[in-house]
Amino acid sequence: MEQTYKAYYKSPIGLMEIQATRHAITSIRFCDGRGPENSCPIIQECIVQLDEYFTGDRKDFRLNLAPEGTGFRQKVWQALRQIPYGKTRSYQDIAIAIGNPKACRAVGAANRDNPIPIIIPCHRVIGKNGGLVGYNSGPWRKEWLLRHETGKPAR
Repeated sequence: MEQTYKAYYKSPIGLMEIQATRHAITSIRFCDGRGPENSCPIIQECIVQLDEYFTGDRKDFRLNLAPEGTGFRQKVWQALRQIPYGKTRSYQDIAIAIGNPKACRAVGAANRDNPIPIIIPCHRVIGKNGGLVGYNSGPWRKEWLLRHETGKPAR
């Protein structure tokens, strides 16, 4: 089994734990505290890119990702990565993009279980009516991220 690495990043919307193998980011999650760290170059590059994102200097992430999930979830997460910075799509838009227009609920579940938020931009998925429905890391974070990307001030 490949060695895993872990480090922490203090973002404007909370502390994040980043996990990776030597070759790819495997998860990012918001957390309440730090634990032991054993970073590696890909995590350090991830931290640089997250800094650039939060300062408004980066719109696309260029990192190797290896989220664990079924083939269906992998398709959803790949479709999420195609949503342009500052834009949104509905769950139905994503279901159509992956060739399964009736899979809106399954798309929602995959979105909810996205192990690499921000980099796989699940925050850019909204309800068909334009509402900010669901965000596993808290709806206030989703609103913050969308406002950050569109240049609107946070409330």
